[in-house]
Amino acid sequence: MNNLLTKLSNALSPVILLLVRIIAGYLIVLHGVQKLTNPDMPLFSLMGLGGCIETVGGLLIIIGLFTRVATFLLAGQMAVAYLMFHASAETFFNPLANQGELAIIFCMTFLSLFVTGAGKFSLDTKFNK
Repeated sequence: MNNLLTKLSNALSPVILLLVRIIAGYLIVLHGVQKLTNPDMPLFSLMGLGGCIETVGGLLIIIGLFTRVATFLLAGQMAVAYLMFHASAETFFNPLANQGELAIIFCMTFLSLFVTGAGKFSLDTKFNK
């Protein structure tokens, strides 16, 4: 049984990594575009810069190009977002209270993708052959 699960896991691993990469990239692109299309958001501001990083970085993650660079930058951005906009002395260890759970999940997802790389189905792999 364990051998069967190992074989199944090995067979599905590239596909699951592709899905995680595409979904995480798409979701962060949505956040970036939301910031950039807000008429009250100046492009040359901290939030405008964040929107640019999220949009470009998310698109790079989706196609699997410069994935480690993009995920490293986005993980850092999400850590900064949590520390600057969500966490306080009272709620630092309670992301549900400060509504920072999405920033933490994004940060950890991008760190995981940074460590694993883009995977078999990516432009990074195609260009590195």
